[in-house]
Amino acid sequence: MSALLDHAPGLSVDEAEAIASLRYGRKGRAHELTSERDQNFLIEDDDGAIVLKVANALEERALLDAQQQVLALLARHGVPAPRVVCTVDGEPLTEANGASDRRHFVWAVSRLPGLLLADVAHRSPELLEDLGATIGRLSAALATFESRALDREFHWDLAHAAERIAAARRSMRDESFGSAIDLTLDRATRHVTPRATALPRAVIHNDLNDYNILITGERVSGVLDFGDMLYGWRVADLAIAASYAMLDAEDPLAVMASLIRGAQRELPLVDGELEVIFELACLRLALSAAIAIDQQLARPENDYLGVSQAAIRRTLPRLTSVPHALAVAVARDAAGREPIAGSERVRDWLFAHQDSFAPVLGVDLRSERTVVLDLSIASSLVSGDPAENVESELTPRIAAAMREAGVRVAIGRYDEPRLLYTAAFFGGPRAASERRTIHIGLDLFADAGTPVYAPFDGVVHAFANNAVPQDYGPVIILRHETERGDGFYTLYGHLSRASLEALGVGRRIARGERFATLGAPDENVGWTPHLHLQVITDLLGWGTDFPGVAPASQRAVWRSLSPDPNLIVGLPPERFPPAAPDRLTTLSARRRTLGGNLSIAYRAPVKVERGWMQYLYDDMGRQYVDAYNNVPHVGHCHPRVVRAGQTQMRVLNTNTRYPSDLANEYGERLKATLPGELRDGVVYLVNSASEANELALRLARTHTGERDMIVLEAAYHGNTTSLIDISPYKHNGPGGTGAPDWVHVAPLADDYRGRYKRGDPDAGAKYAAPIGELITRIGALGRGLAGFIAESCPSVGGQIIFPPGYLQAAYAIVRAAGGVCIADEVQTGLGRIGTHFWAFEAQAVVPDIVVMGKPLGNGHPIGAVVARREIAESFDNGMEYFSTFGGNQVSCAIGISVLDVVRDEGLQQHALAIGKSLLSGLRAFVEPHALVGDVRGSGLFLGVELVRDRGSLEPADREASYVVNRMRDEGILLGTDGPYHNVVKIRPPMPFDLANSDRLVEAFDRILGEPGSMGQGLH
Repeated sequence: MSALLDHAPGLSVDEAEAIASLRYGRKGRAHELTSERDQNFLIEDDDGAIVLKVANALEERALLDAQQQVLALLARHGVPAPRVVCTVDGEPLTEANGASDRRHFVWAVSRLPGLLLADVAHRSPELLEDLGATIGRLSAALATFESRALDREFHWDLAHAAERIAAARRSMRDESFGSAIDLTLDRATRHVTPRATALPRAVIHNDLNDYNILITGERVSGVLDFGDMLYGWRVADLAIAASYAMLDAEDPLAVMASLIRGAQRELPLVDGELEVIFELACLRLALSAAIAIDQQLARPENDYLGVSQAAIRRTLPRLTSVPHALAVAVARDAAGREPIAGSERVRDWLFAHQDSFAPVLGVDLRSERTVVLDLSIASSLVSGDPAENVESELTPRIAAAMREAGVRVAIGRYDEPRLLYTAAFFGGPRAASERRTIHIGLDLFADAGTPVYAPFDGVVHAFANNAVPQDYGPVIILRHETERGDGFYTLYGHLSRASLEALGVGRRIARGERFATLGAPDENVGWTPHLHLQVITDLLGWGTDFPGVAPASQRAVWRSLSPDPNLIVGLPPERFPPAAPDRLTTLSARRRTLGGNLSIAYRAPVKVERGWMQYLYDDMGRQYVDAYNNVPHVGHCHPRVVRAGQTQMRVLNTNTRYPSDLANEYGERLKATLPGELRDGVVYLVNSASEANELALRLARTHTGERDMIVLEAAYHGNTTSLIDISPYKHNGPGGTGAPDWVHVAPLADDYRGRYKRGDPDAGAKYAAPIGELITRIGALGRGLAGFIAESCPSVGGQIIFPPGYLQAAYAIVRAAGGVCIADEVQTGLGRIGTHFWAFEAQAVVPDIVVMGKPLGNGHPIGAVVARREIAESFDNGMEYFSTFGGNQVSCAIGISVLDVVRDEGLQQHALAIGKSLLSGLRAFVEPHALVGDVRGSGLFLGVELVRDRGSLEPADREASYVVNRMRDEGILLGTDGPYHNVVKIRPPMPFDLANSDRLVEAFDRILGEPGSMGQGLH
């Protein structure tokens, strides 16, 4: 290796430019690129760019010829690789003098577009699959290529890596990392060496690190640098790419799986390759560390030689904690194989012998009356509040369900997503944020002390009293073997401590033998008495620590590791309720059943199954911070609100044709929150914000006797025909037909994007002035003004905070013309802006009519209109007004409870404090991220406007979409809004707390620094 480094070219930039000009006719500037032992220069001129490649003095021409032949071959197979650029004399190869007057071969290739994969901070599964597919095409293209020059000994050859790593091990002073190296070598000896001779061999690239891959968007646009090619193990290219892609990855096995899925589409992998790919990836990282020791001693000035070393030192110890069998199972699953090779045979054996098994609890549950419990994400037995899912709370609910069904035994389902478990997955380098949710055993609930019997012959393999990491309590594992020699295990958890007293490893347990009893809660980690029965095809070396609940991201793998225990118990399938449709099935049914223009959030839609306060949970139990939905104002499923609705629903729910104290009380409570004349106004209770805004229009028109309305640009007020007419966001958008002649649009008082900027003390009055011009135009038509409607803080318009004095000036102009001022508070009322209970109060105005909606009912459909008494009296003109569901007792009870919670929990003050912290964190983005044009808002009503240019304010709509979708990947739900869809809106339920705020800011900041979906940086 030192000899190679000693013979590196050592050309200057000026010398490279001279060669490019003389030999290639390219008179451009040179920029040196990174390289290990050669030199590469990017030459850019008016004709474009080429890459000038100067080979090491020890490089043989035959090897360079082979590289050029391979590039031509790949072009024919559609693999994105550079093309050879000939000299002005038409030669593919030339020579030049380097340092010490050594002769070096020189050649040139075309430059390909894209970012280096190393510069792509976020590698989506789609991108990784495309990289895998590209590697598959590369391997397929090279399958029949032959060149004697590539049948060579080379220090980067994985087939001989172990010797090189062992030799360098003595120089590694970090014993912690050294231990990971030792484990890597040991695993390679045990798992790679026995399969080495059977692995398919071919010419391989041999250096698919992330500095040799170019990316555009979500696709691979180039494979670079074929100088390390050799004849080796075919799967090595995929393993090498995986090794670097897994560096510092949150979920390395998912990275490997995505690569394999892509590769499998182009070149099916054999079982032996799937069994070694993970170990070869670890071996490559260890080899890199070994070679770096020599290289950095020889050339300490070359930073490229150590570019990956810090990440390797962090990552390799994490990778070696992954059980070999688990990595193989993930690889096999990604390739479409049974994850555990022998699992199917075990399932077949259990199915074939089912009738001969002894009853596990001593009673044949096939004929015994049982009840199957629903403990899934959306179950009524389970609470969204984690504090109510502890065993002391859950046990009475399960006992009540069993009493109601009149059964001695209840069943907890296999393969059921649950919210009952709080621990993160501990097996290998999984993300700490992914909770285990998929139950991979079968629960048999029965009285403590119920005997447990062996269903078939077995041997005691292990037993323990487990509290952590798996809270089985006392647990026993039996080992079994089929007639064909397939070994497997059965696990029995939540036993009594007495069950362990007479056991010994190796003791034989006969079919039908009683060997344990169910434990009571006080000896069983607090759990409801039950047997956790689990079948295991590979213990992964974990023994009694084997998980009983798995991560949803590896669901198929864990179903293979732990097949359905009902193969032992034998309950008829009809006893189990049908499985809930998966996300894709639900989406398909939605497209068939619901309107095609019903929008859906996110590129990968979230199938939400449960909500609790500021959190939502999907169908797999993943938790999301909801920073988007303002409708559940006091928190999803707030218990006081839920209780109020349930209590009243048990008593009465009817309409306002009957006098109701609840309706009266709710109306008075609403008015008490309002200022000025509205406190003595009249309340109209309805069941939606759209119905409320429709009524506000009627009130204004009836009171004034006029029809014409003034609205704001980009406004949205509801989905009825009249409200679409007064919503420019809709009638000027796709499918819209424009405003009718009675609707007049005033400029949006946006002091960031609009004509008058923030800091102008007269901006509010200047933005209001055009309203007067519109009134003049209306008068010229011989008509008068009915009213002016505006959100107090436009939300769809882009989370706008009006400049000071705007509504004061606007309202004065409107009232002078005889019009009515309507405040739409659907998005901002009930303390959301923090400084005031209603957002219009921050503008020091009192409207004539206030429209309220969604948050009033915390998700229950309520709307309300409060109007000055004079306006209400005009409306009381003999025509009956009636809303069937408006003011019903259940809605009123819920509305009162929401007001109580806002008051009692200090949510307005909470919004102000958290909003200040959140604004401070978000405003810190403006300096480092040019994409961030503006950060604005108040309380928990915030917007971050993204622009491609701060001068022109070109909207960054694609980037905003990218950010929102990436935040969804991170478990944080946001949305986009604004006329150009470039404003990231933040409107969480009010319990959103400081920890949520800090998490949102950290993730937002990190994502702003990622290259986006266009293959360009967001910074």
